[in-house]
Order: sequence, then C-alpha cells, then structure tokens
Amino acid sequence: LGAFVGAALVYLQYRSAIKAWDPEFTVPGGSILSLTGDLNATTEIEIIGGAPAKLTELKFNGETIKFAQDSCSGVVTASATYSEPSFSVPDLSTVDWKVTNSLPEIVAGYDDSLWTNADLTYSNNTQRNLTTPVSLYAQDYGYNIGNLLYRGHFTATGGENSIYLQTQGGSAFGMSAWLNGTFLGSARGIDAASNANSTFSLPNVASGSSYVLTVLIDHMGLQENGQGGSSEMKTPRGILNYSLNGRNASAISWKLTGNLGGEDYQDRTRGPLNEGGLYAERQGYHLPGAPTSSWSNSTHGPMIGITAPGVAFYSTTFDLDMPAGYDIPIAISFSNATSSTNGSASVAYRSQIYVNGYQFGKYVSNIGPQDVFPVPQGIFDYNGPNYLAVSLWALDEGGAKISNLSLVAGPVIQSGYGPVELSPLTGWSKREGAY
Repeated sequence: LGAFVGAALVYLQYRSAIKAWDPEFTVPGGSILSLTGDLNATTEIEIIGGAPAKLTELKFNGETIKFAQDSCSGVVTASATYSEPSFSVPDLSTVDWKVTNSLPEIVAGYDDSLWTNADLTYSNNTQRNLTTPVSLYAQDYGYNIGNLLYRGHFTATGGENSIYLQTQGGSAFGMSAWLNGTFLGSARGIDAASNANSTFSLPNVASGSSYVLTVLIDHMGLQENGQGGSSEMKTPRGILNYSLNGRNASAISWKLTGNLGGEDYQDRTRGPLNEGGLYAERQGYHLPGAPTSSWSNSTHGPMIGITAPGVAFYSTTFDLDMPAGYDIPIAISFSNATSSTNGSASVAYRSQIYVNGYQFGKYVSNIGPQDVFPVPQGIFDYNGPNYLAVSLWALDEGGAKISNLSLVAGPVIQSGYGPVELSPLTGWSKREGAY
C-alpha cells in the first residue's frame, strides 16, 4: 500500500496496511491531538504524519497518554493500554420465570366472537384462484405477518373421521391442528417447503354436536419476486384448501386472526413487523410491564418447557450493569435440541424472543440454522432493568423444552464510541378490544 503523507510517500506491507488509517482532518495550529478508537488489546500507535510539529499532549478516548515525537520527522509513537473490565451477565437458568398459556383457543368455552369472520367469497389475490367456498388467505383480511390462527366451526353428523388441510406459510413454516382440545398433528416443516398437505384422523364425533377445528400456522414472511414480471410476492399465506371427510366444504364456517388490528397494528413504536397472532402477542404480554403477577411461577422457565403440544409464553426480568467505555455485544443463545420424548430424531419447537418488547429472533429447532441472536445495546438497557419474553410452540405429541437458553457476551472492545441512547421502550397497557 502506498500513500502520500505531506510530501512523503509511505509504503506499508499488507499486515501493517490493514491496521493503518488515513483520516482527513484539520489541525489549525494546535498543540493537542485527540484520538478516538477501539481496542481489544494494548496497541502501539504510530502517527506517521499530520500531528502538530510541536505536540504537547496526546489523548486517546479522552485520556492523556505518554508519547514520543521525533524532532526531525515529526512521527509520534505511543502505546494505548487495554484494560480488561469486570462484568457478568445473568444466568437465565436461575432467574425467576413466569409462564402463561398462549393457546387458550383450544380450551373448552373459548370465545372467538371478536375474531374476523372469513366470509369473502372472492380474493383480490391474482396469484392463486380460490379453491374454498370463502377466502382463507390471511392477506385478504389484513393479516400479513406473524403467527396465524384459524377456527373452523361445524356440527357433526357422526361420520366425519378425517380432515385434509393444505396450508402455506412460506419456506420452513410449520403448522399444528386441534379438534376442540384434542391434538390432531403437525406439519413440522422443512427448509425447502413453503406449504404442506396434511391429513389428520379425527377422534369419534357425536352426531348433532358442535366442534371447533383450531389451526395454528407459522407465517415466515412473504416471498420476493425473483425476476421482472414475476408475482411470487403475492403467494398467499394461510389455508389454501381443506376437506372434511364425508362433508361439503361449506359445512365449516371459519374465523381467523393474526396480529391484533391487522394492518391497523397496535404498537406504533416498534412497527408492523414486531408481533403476530399468538394470544400473548395480541394481549401485548411481550411488552415491559405486562401483568405477569397472576401467571404461574416456572422454575427454569422454557428450559423446563411443556409436556404436550401447545404454546407457552414465558417472561422474566433481570438487571444489567455493564462497564462504561466498552462495547460488549450481548446475544441470546439457544442450545440445539437433539431428542424429544416422542422418540423423533429432533424435537420440533418454534420460539420467538422479545427483549423489552422488541422481537429479536425466531428459532426453529428442527431446521435452524441460526441459534444465536444478537441484541444491540439500546434495545437492552445495559445499566438497568430488562424484560425478556419467550414463546415456546411445541409441535410434537410429547411437548418440548429449550435445552438451554443463555445470555452470551461477545468480544469485549474498549471503545471511544460513547453513551448509547435507549430505543423507545413503551410499556404494556391494557389493549382495547384484545381477545
């Protein structure tokens, strides 16, 4: 690397060049030079050109450091000392956790009267023609992100013994289905599939009795158009088709929901992509200050998990006390699950993490691959209380748990960056019309 410094041309080898900077700045005849930078170890500094000819003081990140200046060349040499800080991050296996059921929709007596009626006999979606009596495309009803829930009501004749569902949620999506409170099964998801064809056996149904089919679908986002003129972005999400054995499709009347309010989303601070259709999300329980005192205590929280298919929602609070003057990234890490109680090769669960109300990761245990989710300073309060919420959706008969959930600190950088302002951390308040 060659560079002009004043009238001199300086040549550096590669290993030196990658540690060299050539900033443009003005030195209006002063005698003090202040540098700002980051260190991960004690570092030798050499200022080849640009320093005042008679430098009287050299500062690095606001602190005066010793230096020497060659009287002929003006080159300044110094050493910036790295000091290892003392700090620790909380152990999530020992903090106090709370837990609540986030799938009350499968509990007898659940009231879905405030849900959106699926009653559109047409769709504005031109990518796929309807194959059901009414549209069950989530986008047609304003639900464009996050988990989707459907409830199909029918009166049995006594001969129904299976249900076929064609569902679509995007690459690596999953789904689960229940009849009343009975688990029917799941499509656990694979990375290459954006839809699934599932046929589930039904338990014995009584003629004349009312039943509710509950379907939970993971919305993995919309596709992008791969080339000009294509319309993959319009590919619908939700239930594409269904068949109740021995009945006309019109025998089932459907309701659906996603995030509370749909396109008229609730959280204007964190934006429209932050929350989906899980009960806890609709209630805003992922937000700081959520009313968790009435929830059950849970030793080890999601690391104990649940023993049946469903969705649990966990929360905890903890303080951070990170040293000033250092850039220390913190991430939330999932340990890979390798077995489950039903004997399958890997336990299937889906988990979302919220830090002070902001969603900062979705982990799909049987697919991955990401299992470490960095959360920046400003979302985490590095010198104050923090609220962590975790959803756990178990797709297998035996339930699921997170083998280990931990906070991990990354490289410790001594930094001159300065204080980091907190992001807006608006808290929980009771949501009007939440269901």
